[in-house]
Amino acid sequence: MKGKLHPFLVLFLWTAALLWLFPLIGAVLVSLRSMDDLTLRGFWSWPREIALENYLRAWEEAGVRRYLANSFIITLPSLIGVLVLAAMSAYALVRFRFRLAFPLYLLFLAFNMVPFQMLMLPVFRLANQLGVYDTYLAPILFHTAFQLGFATFVLRNFARTIPLSLFESAVVDGAGEWTIFRRIAWPLMLPGIAAIATLEFTWIFNDFLWALVLIGRDELKPITTGLANLRGQYITDWPLIVAASLMATLPTLVVFFGLQRYFIQGLTLGATKG
Repeated sequence: MKGKLHPFLVLFLWTAALLWLFPLIGAVLVSLRSMDDLTLRGFWSWPREIALENYLRAWEEAGVRRYLANSFIITLPSLIGVLVLAAMSAYALVRFRFRLAFPLYLLFLAFNMVPFQMLMLPVFRLANQLGVYDTYLAPILFHTAFQLGFATFVLRNFARTIPLSLFESAVVDGAGEWTIFRRIAWPLMLPGIAAIATLEFTWIFNDFLWALVLIGRDELKPITTGLANLRGQYITDWPLIVAASLMATLPTLVVFFGLQRYFIQGLTLGATKG
């Protein structure tokens, strides 16, 4: 039958999916065990009793509640800044015909090629000079600036799918540039904006390096660097750490599944229109 997958291909896909889920299943089992049970019986064993208190301890004692709040404080402003600035930049690069439009586009593209490890010392020194080191503002400003190149590169391709006649008709009707951007360009770029929002939220929320470089105080650390504090020098409570790690993945999963339809729509639109 046309369109039907070969049985061996189906078997391969199911095997690949189970192998991909295997570490996650193991992590869930570890999070439901006590440290004594894990130490005495080893990792690859079924828990004798379910220990849900690991999640309660992670939320209260390990500070996951505070670290997650810090992650949202850093991620949401960064995400809004990236989306708004990238959408405006993409609109300007497509809407206006000026000599430096293509060189500016290449500049956004070239910025994506810079290894972020090369920026560690300059960004650290700049944060100190600006007086924003060890504040929420430091990672917010960095993520907004660093992710702007990729977001502009993607959204420019979506903005090019909008017929220029729509902009010209709006100008004839007396609409200003801000009105054209807000009423025409932004709604038509929403699939691309949703796709970028999904990726950017995941990247910024899961960032570890720049939170480590730009934030020193424990009360300001996001979940990624905060989890590193749970590991002791001589003994590590692995069920507690794994439970906290699983809780840290929930926001990105919620965002992905919530925007999945728009994400796929955005990818399809970008792949089928020039």
